[in-house]
Amino acid sequence: MWIWVVSNIAGSLLGAASAAWIKDTKLGVWGYSKFEDIADWAKDRYGIDILDKEDIAWRTQYPNIAKKLDDLEQRLHRMEELEKRHNGDGK
Repeated sequence: MWIWVVSNIAGSLLGAASAAWIKDTKLGVWGYSKFEDIADWAKDRYGIDILDKEDIAWRTQYPNIAKKLDDLEQRLHRMEELEKRHNGDGK
């Protein structure tokens, strides 16, 4: 049991140190750029956003506020559409 705990801690520390070191290298910048490109592609193609964990976390923690915010955004979108139609008629 203890060997499993120690190996997990050591692995996470080694991974964090490696990620901190490699992010400033050319390879790291290229790798992070490719990861962001893939994440954007997945978001556009399948509608999943793997980089937006904060949005998911607060929405699950505060569902009433999230619903109210979504309702307000829908109202704003409808008002903008009405304004576009009204301005498009030349009135």
